[in-house]
Amino acid sequence: MSEATTAASAPVPRRGIDLRAVAPFAALAALLVFGALVNPNFLGIENLSNVVTRSAFIAIIAVGATFVISAGGLDLSVGSMAAFVAGTMILFLNAAPTEGAFATLGLGMALALGVGAACGLANGLMTTLGRIEPFIVTLGTMGIFRALTIWLAEGGSIAMRSQELRAAYRPVYFGSVFGIPFPVIAILLVAALGAFVLYRTRFGRHVMAVGSNEDVARYSGIRVTRVRTLTYVIQGLCVAIAVLVYVPRLGAATATTGLLWELQAITAVVIGGTALRGGVGRVWGTVCGALILELVGNIMVLSSLVSEYLIGAVQGAIIIVAMLIQRSLARR
Repeated sequence: MSEATTAASAPVPRRGIDLRAVAPFAALAALLVFGALVNPNFLGIENLSNVVTRSAFIAIIAVGATFVISAGGLDLSVGSMAAFVAGTMILFLNAAPTEGAFATLGLGMALALGVGAACGLANGLMTTLGRIEPFIVTLGTMGIFRALTIWLAEGGSIAMRSQELRAAYRPVYFGSVFGIPFPVIAILLVAALGAFVLYRTRFGRHVMAVGSNEDVARYSGIRVTRVRTLTYVIQGLCVAIAVLVYVPRLGAATATTGLLWELQAITAVVIGGTALRGGVGRVWGTVCGALILELVGNIMVLSSLVSEYLIGAVQGAIIIVAMLIQRSLARR
C-alpha cells in the first residue's frame, strides 16, 4: 500500500470542543432557565433589558481587563479610576459655559477619555519601566485615585449643576435606538472592536504572545514593554467609556462610585474563560461573564432564596468557583 493511500485512509483527527470557551454561554443559558423558574417575570423584555443595561459598566471595563490579563498583567484600580474620571469630568462640566450643551458635553467626554488613558498609561509605565508587580502598582493607584476623588468632592459628592447639561446628557443612559438601549449598543461596539483588535491584528497576537511567555516573546522581537503598557492604556480608555455611560444615570460622582468594580470586572473575565496567568483572552466570554454577574444579582432580588445584601459574597464565591473550574478544565 502506497504512502498516499495510507495517508488518505488514516482517520482525520477531530478537534475537541474547547469547554472553557463554551462554559460561560452554557452557564448563561442555565441561569436564564433557572431565573424563569424562580420568577415568571424574569424573562420579561423590560427586566432583561434592565439587566443588560446595568451590566454595561462592568462589561465595558472587563473588555479592557481582558487585554491586561491576557498580557499577564492585572489592574485593581479600575473602580477608583472610574470615580476619579467621573469626578474630573463633572467638575469640568460644572466650570464650562452652559451655552452649547452638546459642544460642552463633547469636550467633557474627550477630557474623560484623556484622563482615563493617562491613568492607564501611568499604571502601565510604573509596571513595565518601574518593574514593579502590577498587583502592587494598581493596589497603590487604587488608593490614590480614590483619595483624589474624595479630595475633589471635599468628602461629599460631585454633582452636575446645570439642568440643561443633565437633560442633554440623560439619553446616553436612558435613551435607545430602535428599542435597543444606548448602553447595550456601547457594550456591543466596545466588545466588537476589542475582539477585532485581540483576534485580528498583530498587536492582539503580540498581547497573547507576551502573556504566554514573556521571554520567548522578547526573543521573537516583540516589544514587550510597549505591548503591556498599551494594554493598560486600553484598560483606562474602557474605564472612561464606562464612565461616559455611567454619569448620566445619576449625574454625580461620590467616594463610593465604582466601589468593588475591580472585583466584578476580574470575575467577569475569569468566568468568560480568560486565563489569569495570561496567554488566553476571550472578549465575548468576558461580556457573557458580566451578564452572568448581573443576572445572579437580579435573580437574588426577584427571589427570596438568598438575601440581596449578600450579592458581594456570591460574586466573590463565583470567582473562586470559576477559577477551580478553569484549572480543572486546563488539566484535561
